[in-house]
Amino acid sequence: MQGEVVEIRHHGRPAATLRKSAAANFLDAFDRGDDPQQLMARVTGNYRHGNERSAIHRP
Repeated sequence: MQGEVVEIRHHGRPAATLRKSAAANFLDAFDRGDDPQQLMARVTGNYRHGNERSAIHRP
C-alpha cells in the first residue's frame, strides 16, 4: 500500500487529499462498511457543528 493517495471531492472540487496511513485508514473504514458520508465529513473537518441532533428530526 505504498504511495496510496485518496482524494475527496465536493461538487468536483478537491476537499481533502489523504496520503499514506491516513489513506489506508480511510479505505479500511470504507471497506468495513462505515457510512461514507460520515467518513468524508470527519476527514475534511466538516463534522460536529452542533446541529446534528436537530437535523435527525427534520424531514
